[in-house]
Amino acid sequence: MRDPAPATARLHGVSVAIENVTKIYELRDGSDLLALDRVDLAIAPGAFVAIVGPSGCGKSTLLSLVAGLAPVSTGKILIDGEEVKRPHEKVGVVFQTDLLLYWRTVMDNIMLPVEIKGWRRQDYLPKAERLLEQVGLAGFAGKYPSELSGGMRQRVAICRALVQEPGLLLMDEPFGALDALTREQMIADLQAMWLSVGNTVLFITHSIEEAVFLADRVLVMSPRPGRIDLDRTIDIERPRSWRSRTDVTFIEYMSEIRGIFEARGVLTKE
Repeated sequence: MRDPAPATARLHGVSVAIENVTKIYELRDGSDLLALDRVDLAIAPGAFVAIVGPSGCGKSTLLSLVAGLAPVSTGKILIDGEEVKRPHEKVGVVFQTDLLLYWRTVMDNIMLPVEIKGWRRQDYLPKAERLLEQVGLAGFAGKYPSELSGGMRQRVAICRALVQEPGLLLMDEPFGALDALTREQMIADLQAMWLSVGNTVLFITHSIEEAVFLADRVLVMSPRPGRIDLDRTIDIERPRSWRSRTDVTFIEYMSEIRGIFEARGVLTKE
């Protein structure tokens, strides 16, 4: 990835407030499933917050609620003080799969949210071109998804989310489907991009190491119903390199978070 963009290119991150949020799903047999239970969380503008937890704990559900893709059962969610009732214009989302449209070029995929919102394409083309250059895909604007590797497609998906200049970027296990080497590079690239962009990020992952490496704060969620078991500030200097993983502080954060999962029976004690 290229060097970070100048400070003048940074976005204004938004604040997020999740207040006593519960989510209940009604199942086909008429019973209720409590997915999230009284979740409270405040995220400052420009923060990078990672949520880690076992499968089925409600991580993706929480992200969907923040994105306005599903309603809360009780409580409320606010973005910059505005209650979320529908998809918010200041929010961009990156999913585990890239969800690129195979019949559209790289540039046309990136410009999709611009078209959906009815904005002038010409106003956002320079931004899209800068993003492609920043993620190392300059010259690929006219290519199709089938001509790209998995990591390259996910970079395009990130550009698609960022072209609309979101104050809040929601990422739901965006690197889960990638091979180990590509994943490591994408994690490093994401840190560099976030440092240059400056927006707020809420990042979902199963990986403790990934969470500690990327985040300012790591939230540990309990098995369903999802609650926040731990809210840990990660005090490690940025930019972080993979050598940081051998630092005593990094290892201590990893051990503390792992200990929560061991206590819950999610991970076996060694």
